[in-house]
Amino acid sequence: MTTTLTRTLKLPSLVLFGLAYLTPIIVLGIFGIIAETTGGAAPAAYLVALVAMLFTAHSYGRMAVAHPVAGSAYTYVRRSIDPRVGFLVGWAVLLDYLFLPMVIWLIGGSYLTAQFPGVPIGVWVVGFIVITTLLNILGIKVADKANYVLMAFQLLVLVFFVALAIGSVVSANGAGGLASGQPFFNDTSSFTTISAGAAIAAYSFLGFDAVTTLTEETVNPRRTVPRAIMLVALIGGGIFVAVSYVTQLVHPGGVFEDSASAASSIALQIGGQLFGAVFLAGLVVAQFASGLAAQASASRLLYAMGRDSVLPKAVFGRLSEKFHTPVANLVITGIVGLIAIFLDVATSTSFINFGAFTAFTLVNASVVFHYVRQRRGGQQLNPMSYVVVPVIGAIICAYLLSQLDSNAITLGVSWLVLGVVVLALITRGFKAAPPEMTATEKATVEAAA
Repeated sequence: MTTTLTRTLKLPSLVLFGLAYLTPIIVLGIFGIIAETTGGAAPAAYLVALVAMLFTAHSYGRMAVAHPVAGSAYTYVRRSIDPRVGFLVGWAVLLDYLFLPMVIWLIGGSYLTAQFPGVPIGVWVVGFIVITTLLNILGIKVADKANYVLMAFQLLVLVFFVALAIGSVVSANGAGGLASGQPFFNDTSSFTTISAGAAIAAYSFLGFDAVTTLTEETVNPRRTVPRAIMLVALIGGGIFVAVSYVTQLVHPGGVFEDSASAASSIALQIGGQLFGAVFLAGLVVAQFASGLAAQASASRLLYAMGRDSVLPKAVFGRLSEKFHTPVANLVITGIVGLIAIFLDVATSTSFINFGAFTAFTLVNASVVFHYVRQRRGGQQLNPMSYVVVPVIGAIICAYLLSQLDSNAITLGVSWLVLGVVVLALITRGFKAAPPEMTATEKATVEAAA
C-alpha cells in the first residue's frame, strides 16, 4: 500500500506558516543597515523589495498550479527549463542555507554587543554557535506550538514598538507628523541608494515561498497555494513597510552610532529602559530560535545531498549512531558561522540574497518556459500572466541581484562556478541527468517548521 500525505491544510494555516517562517521582527533587526544604505529611506527600499516579491510570488503561484507537488525553486526550474539548470538553482539556494545561520547569529550578536559593549561580538557569535550546535546534535527542536507562541510574541513586540513610535512622533510633531514623504525619498537618498537598500531588504522576505513545500498536504492546492504565497508576501511586506516607516519617522536619516543595532537604541528612546529590555529580549530570542531552525535545516540539506551522492557520502551522508542527527554537518555549519566574526551585517545578508535572487530570477523565467512548452502542445495560457508579469519579475530580481555588495557577487559567482564543477563530476561530463533533490527541499523546510 502506498503511503501519501494527508491533505488537511487550508489557506489560514498556510499563511500563518509562511509568516512564521519570515520572522517579522527581523525588519527591526536590520533597520539601521537599510536606513544607512538608503540615506534614510528604509520604507522605500522595502516597498521596492515588496514589488519584486509580488511579481515573483505570482510566478511561484503559476508554477504551483503547473506542478502541484512538494518543492520550490529547484523543482520548478528543473521541470520547466532543464534538470542541469535546476541543479544549479538548488546549488545557489544551498549558499542561502549555509550562510543563513551565520547571518542570524551575527544580527543577534550585534544587538547584544550594543547592550554589553564590554563583550566582543565574537564571544556572542561563538556562544550562539556552541549552544545551537549542541542542541541540534541532541536532536532538540523547537516544537510547533512554541513557534506559534514565538510568532505571537514577535507580533506583540512589533505592535508595541509601532504604538510607542507613533506616540513619540505625535508628541514631538503633532498628528500631522505621521504623514511625511521623507521616509520614502529625501535629499540624502536616491534611486541608486534605494535600490541597494532593496537588495538588502529582500533578506526579510526569505521564506515567503516556503508554503510551496506543503503543496501535497494542502486542500485544493492549485487554488490555495498561489493565494497563500501572494498573501504571505503582501502581508509580510505590508508589515515591513509600515514598521520601517514609523521607525524612520522617529529617527529621520541614515546616520547612527551603530547601524547594526539601531533599532535597540530607538526602542530605548520611545519606550524607556523597560521596553528597551523587552525589545532586546524579543529580538535575541527570535534570532536564537531562528538560528536553531536554520542550522537544523542546513544540516539536513547537506545530509540529503550526501545521501544522494551529490556531495561526498562519507562525510555528509552519515548520521550519528548515538543521536541520530547529522553531527558532521552541524559542526560544518557551525564552522561556517564563525565567518560572522569577520563580517558586517550588510555584507553577510548580501551573501544570502545572491542565492535568493538567482532562484527568484529563474523561477520567473521558468514560467515563460512553461508557457512556450504548453503552447507548443496546443494549450493556450494567458500571456499576461505567463509571460509579461514573469518577465518583469525576472528583470527586477536580476537588477536587484546586480545591486548587491561586490564581495557578495564575487562569492556568489565563485560558488556557482564550483557548482558547475560539481555538476560536471556527478553527471560524468554533463552526459547523465543530475540526481533529484526535491525531497531535500521539503525535508529542509520541515526542519525549520
